[in-house]
Amino acid sequence: MKEKNNSHKIVDALLGVAIGDALGVPFEFRSREQLKENPCRDMVGFGSHNQAPGTWSDDSSLTFCLAESLTKGYDLNDIAKKFILWRKLAYWTAHENVFDIGMTTSKSISSLEHHLEKGSIRQYLDQKTSANENTNGNGSLMRIIPLLFYMKGKTIQEQFEIIWDVSALTHGHIRAAMSCLIYLKLCEFILEGENRLDAYQKTRIVIEKFWADSDFHKMEQYHFERCIQNDIRHLNEEDLNSGGYVIDSLEASIWCFLRYNSYEKAVLGAINLGHDTDTTGAISGGLAGLFYGTEKMPEKWVESLVKKDAIIDLGQRLESSFSA
Repeated sequence: MKEKNNSHKIVDALLGVAIGDALGVPFEFRSREQLKENPCRDMVGFGSHNQAPGTWSDDSSLTFCLAESLTKGYDLNDIAKKFILWRKLAYWTAHENVFDIGMTTSKSISSLEHHLEKGSIRQYLDQKTSANENTNGNGSLMRIIPLLFYMKGKTIQEQFEIIWDVSALTHGHIRAAMSCLIYLKLCEFILEGENRLDAYQKTRIVIEKFWADSDFHKMEQYHFERCIQNDIRHLNEEDLNSGGYVIDSLEASIWCFLRYNSYEKAVLGAINLGHDTDTTGAISGGLAGLFYGTEKMPEKWVESLVKKDAIIDLGQRLESSFSA
């Protein structure tokens, strides 16, 4: 029988993101070859960003900003305000400082601030249909998982419209939004109690049907060929990329989730692919955290996480807001 008790699943997802992120922070920018010689095996500190063990980056901060905003309902202007507070005042950061911010995210938040000063970001978001391919970094995928719990029960068309708006706060291109939809549909099937493989196969079917029903452009479909039209499990590790491109992050996170049979192995596998290690760790960590739960994460990793209690409290508040 499928398990459909979703109690504490938001906490599991948030901790999953933050632990994967924190594990990857010290190794960011290292190549796969370097990590094969000296792999990430545990929660350590310093390294690339000279941060203490358990320190998470912008990936988790923006995830928590979205979650915090959703505790009071869905309001794009408020989500944008939380992102601005993060960049300007280090809101929802591990140590009250912003030490890692992507160029696209930084520029987008400046634009959000400009439009909010005029009263609304709707005009800014309406430009998403003409967004260029330079906005296809992984900066919206890394923070999108709290939206899972808001979009449950809506049609896939409604879900995609919401996801694209939230993605477009920083990454406006439809490819980034579609990556977020694929990720969240996989999460949704996990939430419904499916095993990993069935959740993945159902995601592929649902997404291809959505493409057909919505006339999603064939040229865009091509970018998802390895994880939707084909079974990503058939790829070898050397075929995966793990940089900042959203498709690379989507593929790497799904591949690691399906390949490894524990939270620990999935996130370490993702990080040891190299390059954008904190983000690949965070995205994989969200999936694996949702599936395995906090109780199956290494206890020492959970305990070493900076602001662990605040993260748990945030997840519980978000759970309460959706169950009220």
